[in-house]
Amino acid sequence: MPTMANVIEEQEVEIERIQVTGSRISRTDMETASPVTVISSESIAKGGFTSIDEVLASQPSAAGVSLGASSNNGSGGSATVNLRGMGSQRTLVLLNGRRMVSSGTGADSSVDLNTIPVAMIKSIEILKDGASAVYGSDAIAGVVNIITKKDYEGTEISADLSGTDKGDGNSGGFSILHGTEVADGNLVLGFSYTNRGDVIQSDRDFTPPGQSSFVPGGSLGGMVPDGNGGFEERTEGYDYTTSSYAQTPSELYSLFSSFNKEIASDTELSVDAMYTYRDSEQQMAPQPANIDLDTAQLDSKYTDQFLDDNGDTPEFLNYRRRMTDAGPRIFQQETHTYRISAGLKSYLDNDDMWEMSATYGRNESKDKVQNSIHAGNMEQSIYENQDLWFSGEDLDRDFLMEEGVIYTEGNEGGNEQFTIAMGYSGLSENDIGYAFGIENRYESGYYTPDEVTQAGESTAAQQDPTDGNYNVFSGYAEFSVPVTDSLAMEAAVRYDNYSTFGNATTWKLGATYTVSESLMIRSVAATGFRAPSVAELYSGNSGSFDYLTDPWGNAPDKQILVNYTGSDDLQPEESESFTFGVVWDVNDSISTTVDYWKFDITDAITRLNVQSEMNACFEGNMQSCENVNIGPNGEGVNSDDGEYSLTSELTNVGTQETSGIDWNVTYSGDIFRVVVDTTYLIDFTEDDVDYTGTIDGIYGAYAELKSTVTINADITDDLSVQYIGQYLDGMDGDYYGESYSTDAVMYHNVSANYHFNDDWSVNAGVQNLFDTEPETVLNGSDMNTVPEVYDTVGRNFYVSTVYKL
Repeated sequence: MPTMANVIEEQEVEIERIQVTGSRISRTDMETASPVTVISSESIAKGGFTSIDEVLASQPSAAGVSLGASSNNGSGGSATVNLRGMGSQRTLVLLNGRRMVSSGTGADSSVDLNTIPVAMIKSIEILKDGASAVYGSDAIAGVVNIITKKDYEGTEISADLSGTDKGDGNSGGFSILHGTEVADGNLVLGFSYTNRGDVIQSDRDFTPPGQSSFVPGGSLGGMVPDGNGGFEERTEGYDYTTSSYAQTPSELYSLFSSFNKEIASDTELSVDAMYTYRDSEQQMAPQPANIDLDTAQLDSKYTDQFLDDNGDTPEFLNYRRRMTDAGPRIFQQETHTYRISAGLKSYLDNDDMWEMSATYGRNESKDKVQNSIHAGNMEQSIYENQDLWFSGEDLDRDFLMEEGVIYTEGNEGGNEQFTIAMGYSGLSENDIGYAFGIENRYESGYYTPDEVTQAGESTAAQQDPTDGNYNVFSGYAEFSVPVTDSLAMEAAVRYDNYSTFGNATTWKLGATYTVSESLMIRSVAATGFRAPSVAELYSGNSGSFDYLTDPWGNAPDKQILVNYTGSDDLQPEESESFTFGVVWDVNDSISTTVDYWKFDITDAITRLNVQSEMNACFEGNMQSCENVNIGPNGEGVNSDDGEYSLTSELTNVGTQETSGIDWNVTYSGDIFRVVVDTTYLIDFTEDDVDYTGTIDGIYGAYAELKSTVTINADITDDLSVQYIGQYLDGMDGDYYGESYSTDAVMYHNVSANYHFNDDWSVNAGVQNLFDTEPETVLNGSDMNTVPEVYDTVGRNFYVSTVYKL
């Protein structure tokens, strides 16, 4: 029988209420109806991860394509997360439970994960469930909530170095974290610096030489100079891998801070601020210049070599030249991202809580492309210096500069976000949890291309500016009800009113059933939506040279110009999601969770399949001709032709269906801890095309099976070792009707951590221990593979240390 002292002691124990990602109701335990994965800062350090995108890409729940260090073509230096392969724009990224501003090079729809330094992270929570009813737009595939370090005292200095066994890709960084008591509150200040080294594609033996038809010395009408004033058949292509990056270099500088203070006995003030500067670079082969020359302005000694069967001179001759004379295209970005968030939280006498917050984020960027080619000036220079341009010899760079052929393309962009929120939550005497509140959010974005690009005078595709904004007002309510001792129900509803398209209402209904102390069943059904972004609504024409087949046979090359445009008539995407799972504590050492998930998206914002529409137009379907703005005889496919110009506009015609099973098994013993995370993909279908078990350079990878095994062993009190094995199933692909398959791959990573004392520790390890090479993907995006899916850098050694003062 307990004594009075025991009773008093028990009564004085305060049960901590925590807020779990995916709910605004504070709870006393972590188990909810929604599956959540938590990754600690310790796990991040042991794995040798130096960026958040690397951490998230290693999760089996990631699929498709996520931008990162290996994305050399078109990434703009950004890093993103792509849960379930449903698109980075459908994964919501939060920082301490509040939205993070979109960031990159302007009018972006996703968060650049580079803006959040690893040094400030306490943990990462991944909600693998639709959460629009709680957080609003963008949370269709799930939520990534990054929790930062707070309430810290002392000083911590960390540093890391890494490099490949080939002697390249050398990277490093350091950070300083300091926490102290100030004005009866806790102030944390931090600084972080990282520098990532580059790797050239051709420095990897598995990279095949490129075979581009754009060659140094140029070609006219498909023929190359023979050195004697004439032309002959081209027999060789240009190897573009010698000047393209396999790993892109970047520098990141970050300042961050937080301040927490109890300003009254029941009221807390919290403020966190962050600034990140990114200087990143990608490098591609010299510009492939493609110009149609007016034969009336060319010397007959050249045009006479291209007379047709009737002895007539063609009106135009296509001139192509790989501008090695100018040097490689160097894409550089400088981005500045600012964020400050302040909140008040107050507890009432009945332990209910109200809170209010204001969060402001801004992203500014300047990006440039060195050694760009001015098409208009180049064409004029060719007419005036024909013998020089058609000689097949190298051109002097100073000459090209004087002619105005070489220029530096400069672009500017940015994003802005401001959110004000108020909420009230609590727990009644009969354990009914509730939360409700309102939010108001402003979003804006812009991107201003170089004037030469806007005018269509560059040899790259023409592009218009993007500029726009919108407001959204939201209200939400959430409830958690213990129906019986075993059954608990969760429900949420949210109303959003957008200045662009109107209203959206979403709901969520979940349940947990405790079968026994060791077994629980959980399930969630929910609806979701994604509002069209600024870029999707307000972007003008942006040209892209896509690999297509012209059914009329008029285009001289498979790279055909397609004009991409946005539309201010876009409506939100809508989704339905369902999860059903089991949480089972098998014994004191082993636990497991199994969750079935299914997501369906309708009215997805996408573009019609241009190739399919061209084929249908060729067969006489006039609606398909109109859909992509081409004529019945292929007018507009190869170039502007009066009212026709091959165009792909964003529309709400897309669909996406995906389902699968997540399985986690965890063993915790005295020495070993083993975690196995596995995702089995049952189905992934987009726009009626089944991508399950396939891979290509555009959509990325949708492997049927992905698994990660993590083994930690505490050898002594001071020494621990870790093994991470990442398995990726083989996949199928199709390259212009040729079927191929990739084999399954397994990456092995090992590390060891040693504590010299309570204040100093060292961690060292090897990623891709056996230097496993990437699988060949015939229609890959780069290096004859998909660098965002397979490791193209190879075996990488790393060491890091942490010292606490």
